[in-house]
Amino acid sequence: MIEMLSLQAEPREQMGSKAAAAVRRKGRIPAIVYGHKQEPVAISLDAHDFVEGLRHGHRLLDVVIAGNAEKMIIKDLQYDHLGRTILHADLIRVDVTERIKVEVALELKGVPKGTQEGGVLESHMDHLDVECLAVDIPESIVVPVKDLDVGQSIYARDVKLPEGVKLMSLPDIMVVTCRVLAEAKTTEQIEAETPIAPEVIREKAPTAEEGEVAQ
Repeated sequence: MIEMLSLQAEPREQMGSKAAAAVRRKGRIPAIVYGHKQEPVAISLDAHDFVEGLRHGHRLLDVVIAGNAEKMIIKDLQYDHLGRTILHADLIRVDVTERIKVEVALELKGVPKGTQEGGVLESHMDHLDVECLAVDIPESIVVPVKDLDVGQSIYARDVKLPEGVKLMSLPDIMVVTCRVLAEAKTTEQIEAETPIAPEVIREKAPTAEEGEVAQ
């Protein structure tokens, strides 16, 4: 079961980019709360506590707004142009008894045996879409790759999910594959594969003396 992160929220009365910037200067992150057929609520959260919670894998939040605690999940995060600082968060209210659709990060485990034959592991997906109870959201989904040989792949349908978690991504989506990189061709190989252009015989242009004789 996912561990819950408790946060104290402060309501935001002013909206807009300038107001949001002022909130961030105070060490807080502006956020909007949606869901459960209620009006959206603008709040702010302590930036340090929120970011630390994310680093520890927290996905389910217990947010206190005006004295009332509500269960929420993170729907979306907006970062700065460097992708480092969180500028804004979208949160959605959830019920611990309801099943929800979420993205869960994939964690590749092991070294493919195909790498001993010159293969390399190529990842095609960094997450899967799943459905589960709000309290059962996995921190990550482990994908063992140590038995992967050259030319073999793992698809979404092959990934073992925790109990109670249902796959929502297309089952035929490729997650990882072990393949051989194309070898760089030598100069000799390139020259050998280059077709030789046929020799073109052109009529010899008359010399000045020949031209005078022709006249």
